[in-house]
Amino acid sequence: MSKYEKDASRREKGSSIVRVMEIMEAVALSNHPLSVTDLAFQLDIPKATTHRLVQTLEAEGFLQTNMRGNLVVADRMHRLSLNALYTGRYKAERRAILEKLSTQVGETCGIAIPDGTEMIYYDRIQANWPLQVHLPIGSRVPAWCTASGKLYLSTLPKAKAKRILASLAMEPVTRNTIADPERLMAHLIETYERQYGTDNEEFIDGMCACSVPVFNDVGRMVAGLFCHAPIIRKTLDQLLDYLPVMREAANELSLMISNAEKNRIEQ
Repeated sequence: MSKYEKDASRREKGSSIVRVMEIMEAVALSNHPLSVTDLAFQLDIPKATTHRLVQTLEAEGFLQTNMRGNLVVADRMHRLSLNALYTGRYKAERRAILEKLSTQVGETCGIAIPDGTEMIYYDRIQANWPLQVHLPIGSRVPAWCTASGKLYLSTLPKAKAKRILASLAMEPVTRNTIADPERLMAHLIETYERQYGTDNEEFIDGMCACSVPVFNDVGRMVAGLFCHAPIIRKTLDQLLDYLPVMREAANELSLMISNAEKNRIEQ
């Protein structure tokens, strides 16, 4: 390959990377799902090229299509939104927010992010009590019977949420688990309206939890900020008394994500 051909290949590769980033950014910032045609027109990229790049992003889990065939953010891209929270630059601030909240509530607090039909515990501050629920960072828990998980499912379009619930093998894991799809769907609608999730001994006997959403800069839920406690120390109603301070902490985390995104763009 000649030097000219190598330079041309390098420019083409760089151009493709920029186009991929532009597509991801356009979908993330859009107030409504976009079609491939919308993207091609908006970004001035040939439709065939846009289609090829979108297929790659779908295959890699960054984008997904809704029932109408339009593009929305997928779980892997949700995780990218949270990466800023786990860099050294923001680690101290993030931990300070969680530590303050844990002190105010007197219980374990943490951040969970969606990954398909599961939630991943990405960070937590353990309460200093002899009796604790041991769910370490990196734990995967089912979305349909946990506070953060049900909160996340409640943000999905109703048709999509119904399809997910219908396809899940929801076996009761405690005496309070909501394993009936219709009952759970009604619960998700209520969860969406009140903007917080609950777990009243539905995942672990003897443990209750509540969760509030953490949003990115375009108003999408990218994580759940949760608190959980053994019911012999706090009932669910007592835990819900701390919703105001939980929402304050969630707003601080959302602002951190927004600032990190602005810094990334400016750089």
